[in-house]
Amino acid sequence: MRQYHTGKKPMGNPRAQSGFGGAIYFVVTIGLGIYFTFASVQGDFGLFRRVQIEAEAQALIQERAALSAKIARLQNKTHRLSDEYLDLDLLDQQARSVLGLVRANEVVLR
Repeated sequence: MRQYHTGKKPMGNPRAQSGFGGAIYFVVTIGLGIYFTFASVQGDFGLFRRVQIEAEAQALIQERAALSAKIARLQNKTHRLSDEYLDLDLLDQQARSVLGLVRANEVVLR
């Protein structure tokens, strides 16, 4: 039996890779791993930024609750001074504080 030469190399032992290529692959792999780990912790969308955003959101929620309570108090006071419902005690208090009015039988100490 004759073997014909097809121009291909025989399927014997594959050529051994040099240590330099393996070292480059290892360094690139480790470098990418370090980069992505750093970016996931410190980056613009990392864990530290997420914690900071959540803290800011909680502060804003608390501020919104305080402002909502203040708005409710002001709406109540506005309603009590409206034409539909007039609270005479509140009217008297506002006249004293804003206009500086006093009754004739009162003494003002400063």
